Amino acid sequence: MLKSRRTFTKLVGGTVAAAAIGGPRILRAADPFKAGFIYVGPVADFGWTHQHDTARKAMEEAIGTDKVKTTYVESVKEGPDAERVIRELATSGHGIIFTTSFGFMNPTLKVAKDFPAVKFEHATGYKRTENVATYNIRFYEGRYIQGVIAGKMSNSGVVGYIGSVPIPEVVMGMNAVMQGMRSVRQGGKIKIVWINGWYDPGKESDATKALIDQGCDIICQHTDSGSPLQVAQERGMHGFGQASDMISIAPKAQLTSSIDNWGPYYIDRVKAAMDGSWKSQDVWGGLKADMLKMAPYTNMPDDAKTAAQVAEIGIKSGEVIVFKGPIKDQNGNLQVKDGEMLSDDKIAGMNWLAEGIEGKLPS
Repeated sequence: MLKSRRTFTKLVGGTVAAAAIGGPRILRAADPFKAGFIYVGPVADFGWTHQHDTARKAMEEAIGTDKVKTTYVESVKEGPDAERVIRELATSGHGIIFTTSFGFMNPTLKVAKDFPAVKFEHATGYKRTENVATYNIRFYEGRYIQGVIAGKMSNSGVVGYIGSVPIPEVVMGMNAVMQGMRSVRQGGKIKIVWINGWYDPGKESDATKALIDQGCDIICQHTDSGSPLQVAQERGMHGFGQASDMISIAPKAQLTSSIDNWGPYYIDRVKAAMDGSWKSQDVWGGLKADMLKMAPYTNMPDDAKTAAQVAEIGIKSGEVIVFKGPIKDQNGNLQVKDGEMLSDDKIAGMNWLAEGIEGKLPS
């Protein structure tokens, strides 16, 4: 952790003391602009938080450490603790604060109301105000490609999926894998194990083992550690990385990974906050916008690689629509009519599992 919450008190106190002693010698206009980041997991998770922190560093380097200074707080629990940490950043002179988990949404809004001059950016949320913007990546596009690969490679026709928490972002990912899989292989199935958290290497490992024992030979995940891929490699199976390229920790198991490319967004938004052009907005970009990238297609036969490449090109061009009907849910109900393209609003609020997925949404 770069700065703990206890450090914030010292920083604020130190600033006040310096002002009292130094008086006019402190030139506030020359102080670097301060950008804060709140992370739900540790920066060493190899996945979600790691990728946000990589982007933070890229932003700081692009703008210059003489012009911008960043602070991050890692492993912040969603709930009251998040509000406390966000408030500490707001009171310690940060001009923009990025809160990078869905569960930080309401705490962000609450603090933002008390600090109208501070700009807030909430990742994966949907509530905005004049000083709160939202941003997200169309992760489901990458998961569709993963489904195509799984459909081509699975011997059993059964894919294992480790779910974090049952929110639309996770549900749409599961359904996207199912759509990709069935685009090349009718009758494919997905089995789910929920861990009810974003980052828990132990639970993720146990979930992977349980899925493999149930006959799954390809592992997908919407959790943040590299444990599922490592277990897959130990068992001689294959899987997909999450949020960042995890090939270094499972060189024989990773087929590809959906890579979250937050850097350009962070650079643009911090610059906007610094020059006064920042405005609240909602951004949801995917492969075409270069907010999502695919790691190299490896450890797979040529036909699977070709199918993945064709799907990626098709998504970027608009020829491939991930959620295009007909699509039925687990109960056989038609959720997307034949030829219909699901709207962004309906994708963002997805609360049903597609036909072929075994497992239920926790209540």
